[in-house]
Amino acid sequence: MKRQFSVVSSQFSALRAVRHGLGSLFPRSQKRDLGHPAFVTCLAVLMLVAGCRQDMHNQPKIRSQRGSEFFADHRGARPQVANTVARGQLHEDNYFYTGVVQAANGYREEKDEMPFPVTLDVLKRGQERFNIYCTPCHSRVGNGLGEIVERGYKPAANYHDQVRLSQPISHYFYVMSHGYGAMPDYSAQLVPEDRWAVAAYIRALQLSQAAKTSDVPVGVEVKSLKEIAAASGHPEFALPWTLPATAILANPNDMKQGNPALAPANPAPPEIKIPLSKSEKR
Repeated sequence: MKRQFSVVSSQFSALRAVRHGLGSLFPRSQKRDLGHPAFVTCLAVLMLVAGCRQDMHNQPKIRSQRGSEFFADHRGARPQVANTVARGQLHEDNYFYTGVVQAANGYREEKDEMPFPVTLDVLKRGQERFNIYCTPCHSRVGNGLGEIVERGYKPAANYHDQVRLSQPISHYFYVMSHGYGAMPDYSAQLVPEDRWAVAAYIRALQLSQAAKTSDVPVGVEVKSLKEIAAASGHPEFALPWTLPATAILANPNDMKQGNPALAPANPAPPEIKIPLSKSEKR
């Protein structure tokens, strides 16, 4: 307060000095010339002094990571009030937000269970998000042959091999949340509801690729994939899945992992060869 008062006092003193100077230059008995150089100069000085206020420079605020004499602990940054939760961060349903539960052995455990009912609208939403974010790697049918794989990227997971078919549905949610292998996480692009919707749609894709005639409701016409592909003008869709020559494969293909053949699900540890020392070479 003392500093602010001294600044204001100095400003008033400067204004009085300028006013006195103008009065001495232009006596009352003379007609003042507004275009006189001295008058213009004094007016400019007056405007400059009037704008030199320190109110915005000396604000009574607390800067981040600085101390403060106002609080007893002398900390400017105040700790959060105990047992408070920020708006939108009350994650009461832990499974909904993480995709895992605490198992009896203390480890996290995935479940083959959706946290909310799966309706047709949920599947449509999952299909939309899947086509936007997942198809570049996994393709529209989820076989791991997306466009960037065709251009040399590491083959993505094939949702129709035995490994992925046996995984619980929350596994897909967890991978989308945290990433896996060469796949980054998509927690920023997909909110939890959309991640679960995509997981549900992946399960629908798996069922569609392994569907049987008995799964079709009575009265619905059943067509073969070749007929549907030919009618749509893309007969190549009915051909066997093949990996392009540009795809990067770290391990030899294993036909047991589905079609197309992919690397083993649980490959053996890589062989480590230690070079011989000079004494051993002798």
